[in-house]
Amino acid sequence: MKLKKLLVSALIICLAFCLVACGGEKEEETPVLIMATNAEFPPYEYYENGAIVGIDAEIAAAIAEKLGMELQIEDMLFDSIIPAVQTGKADVGFAGLTITPERAEFVDFSQPYTTAVQVIIVKEGSPIVSCDTLFEGGYTIGVQQATTGDLYTTWDLEDYDLATIDRYNKGADAVQALITGKVDCVVIDNEVAKAFVAANADAGLTILDTEYATEEYAIAMQKGDTELQAAVTKALGELIADGTVQGIIDKYITD
Repeated sequence: MKLKKLLVSALIICLAFCLVACGGEKEEETPVLIMATNAEFPPYEYYENGAIVGIDAEIAAAIAEKLGMELQIEDMLFDSIIPAVQTGKADVGFAGLTITPERAEFVDFSQPYTTAVQVIIVKEGSPIVSCDTLFEGGYTIGVQQATTGDLYTTWDLEDYDLATIDRYNKGADAVQALITGKVDCVVIDNEVAKAFVAANADAGLTILDTEYATEEYAIAMQKGDTELQAAVTKALGELIADGTVQGIIDKYITD
């Protein structure tokens, strides 16, 4: 009987200990910063050894670190990024996003973190030799859907009847269409153009020595989320001021 009582007492003590342990304070989980991107835009975001890397990915990681957050990158179609931020499925849109009045209707932007240029890729010997000749000969222009290459050429096409635009989900697909003769040129960001031309060195591609448009890239955030906007903008500003952002850009753009 005495042994039985001792066993019961020991069991009660063990249960009490477990309850105390379980009722202790839980470790706080690290908040997550969800970044929406399209990882088909080297050197800003692309896959390397199964991970998304690039200028935007590294800047986003530096911002997340400053905010004490864990960065989570969601890869999606480019034209899904603004809706993802707008509806709160992602915290930030970070994908070589140009500030435009049309996009600003749906999201708010941080200050710019870099300036970019839209250029024209053609095959060597192409009759397209400048922006002025782009719309003059019944050419087919390849673009990545919903990018500023798409927006700018669509706006300019309103003044012409001689050109057509073929839209692709990926910039690489537009370039492949150029290689196979489905389009006559591709309008895209200069650094991305250089990456695609280098990746297809035997295809006889060249970038015209002319700027189609100059633009500024920034981070898209949900309208009304003033707390996140203030935090991200402050962190980005500090990273620009201390040279971190330029250091990241220089790491990927060396010429």
